[in-house]
This record gives sequence, C-alpha cells and structure tokens, in this order.
Amino acid sequence: MDSRNGCQAFYRNVLGGTRAPNMVHDLTLWGAGTSRTMRAHWMLLELELQYEFQPIGSRTGETQTRDFRLLNPRHKIPVLRHRQFVLTESAAIIQYLSETFANPAQVYVPQDVGNRARLNEWCYFVISELDAGSLYIMRRHEGLKQTYGEAPTAVEAAKKYFIHNLEAMASRVGGNDEYLFGSRLSAADILLMTCLDWAGSAGIAFSDTFSSYQQRVGRRPAYRAALERNFAQPPIARS
Repeated sequence: MDSRNGCQAFYRNVLGGTRAPNMVHDLTLWGAGTSRTMRAHWMLLELELQYEFQPIGSRTGETQTRDFRLLNPRHKIPVLRHRQFVLTESAAIIQYLSETFANPAQVYVPQDVGNRARLNEWCYFVISELDAGSLYIMRRHEGLKQTYGEAPTAVEAAKKYFIHNLEAMASRVGGNDEYLFGSRLSAADILLMTCLDWAGSAGIAFSDTFSSYQQRVGRRPAYRAALERNFAQPPIARS
C-alpha cells in the first residue's frame, strides 16, 4: 500500500468533532493530505486562529502552477502566509505560529534562551532523524518507487533506524509528564505525534510507551479537528 494513502485511511478512521476558531488574523495556509500539512493545521487550531485554507495536494500538479511557485519556488507544501510574510517547511511554520500568536495556556513556548534551545533540540531531532532520515526514505522507495526506484534494503534499514531513534526518546516520553515539556503541548509534540501517525500508517509497530503517548495526545480536540480539515478530501495525484 502507498504509505500516504495508508496515512489518509488511518486518519479518516479516527476523525472526530471539530471546534470553531474564534480569533481573526490575516492568515492563509496552502496544503492538505500529508503528515506535514497536518502539523500546520493542528497548530493553527490549537491557537484558535482563523485562517483561509487552500487545500492543494502534493504531486497533484497544483504546486507547479506559476502562482504557487511565486509563493514557494521549491513547490512544496505546506506554505503559510501571514500578511505579507510567507513561510515554508512545516517545523518552521508551527514554531513561528506558536511564538507569534503565543497562547501559554494551550502551547508551551519558552521565553529564555536555554529552554528555547532545548525545545529546538527535540524539534530538530524529530524532523531530521524520524521524518527526513527514516519515514521519507520509506515514502520515496515504497509509495514513490516509480519516481525514485525500489530500494527494499534501504526501506528496511529506515524502519530499523526509526525504531532505534524513537526508543532513544522513550525515557522522555514515558515519564510522569503528559507531554514532552510537562503539562502543555509543544511544537515538538506536534512533530513527534505526526511522525508516530505516519509510522503507524506505514505498518511500523512501536512500544507501549509511544502507543500510550499517542492515545493521550490524540484526545486533544484541536488534533481531531485538524485531522478532519487536513484529510477530509484527500487530493488525487496526477500521473
């Protein structure tokens, strides 16, 4: 099974209720249907921000249009526009949102340099080792093998590498805190949770420590609302 289709099916199985945001800002988000676009929707909804949504999909041809390439010459989603400021890359987007529209009751955003660096440390670890260094290798050589070629050895190695790095986080995830930084969700939690969902849809089994974490985080109303918005109408890729 194409891992992205599996991810979409996984999310549709757990859709729940939504909540309406009640804050108005000049925000537009482009992108839907992937774990990476999910992150941006989730943070926007956690912060109760109202935003315009352009549900374009990856590899549908929509990111190749002239107008979109003016927004992002790298033709990737998600893309966020805040007034005249345009930002790409899911990790950068969610960190920008959490700092620009800080809501301390909902999302952990440290104010001192040391704790901000600690948060960045976990964000960079997840995005480099779990996402790019493991899951996207699997994506390229399974779901996109017609483009990147089959590489079963690389795929199996990526799965093992994912578990190896995930278990390195077990003591942090399995402690007494609800989230990675205590009682409040952080950008690092959004990155980790979306990687766990992506891995689960690709058939990777992980320990009870991470299954319990996934269940805890998955009860958040904004997470479930983001699932519905991001995966409501999966984009149909063009050949």
